[in-house]
Amino acid sequence: MHTVRIDIVSDVVCPWCIIGFKRLERALSSLESSISADIHWHPFELNPAMAPEGQNLREHIQEKYGTSEEASIAARQTLTQLGQEVGFRFEFYDQMRIYNTRKAHQLLLWAQSEEKQMELEMALFAAYFTDQLDVSDEKVLIECAAKVGLDPQVAQHIIHDQSWADAVAATEQQWLEAGINAVPAIIINQKHLISGAQTAERLVEAIEQIVEAEG
Repeated sequence: MHTVRIDIVSDVVCPWCIIGFKRLERALSSLESSISADIHWHPFELNPAMAPEGQNLREHIQEKYGTSEEASIAARQTLTQLGQEVGFRFEFYDQMRIYNTRKAHQLLLWAQSEEKQMELEMALFAAYFTDQLDVSDEKVLIECAAKVGLDPQVAQHIIHDQSWADAVAATEQQWLEAGINAVPAIIINQKHLISGAQTAERLVEAIEQIVEAEG
């Protein structure tokens, strides 16, 4: 049995990040007889300067990428279909907003030390994309933390503690300096980068090649 370290750089408001993870999950499931994974999540803010009230998602995508309304509708349909294929439910809606995720990442950094990072990551993806909640809202964040067994009072402290915000910013800067400027980014054994939401088949192939090459 080989154990591989998998670092995932992602944002909880990135639809391709949850699709990419669910595909990775499938890949690892098909490899479970020979390979186990030690997974670590790392912060990446798609919109670090986003105002507290967020922005209409469709308007944001149009401003950022020049995407037309027709293309936006088509993209949402594609993402919804891809989500269904991997067992994740997207509930896009016209007034959907995108938010700043710094506080969410503060909780995720803390959750790692509590061995609850994976559960919280999944709860936050579901809160935003499935339950249509504001993942910059303190109440939503504390409820997500409590749902996975984390202390809500400590979670509230983490959200308001500037040192945790600084830790997120420092971690993000390290990844930027390492050349990560888009997500999802999956790093195998701290040196093999897989960019984007690759298919489960491609991920199986890549992981097997890495394990074989490293012996």
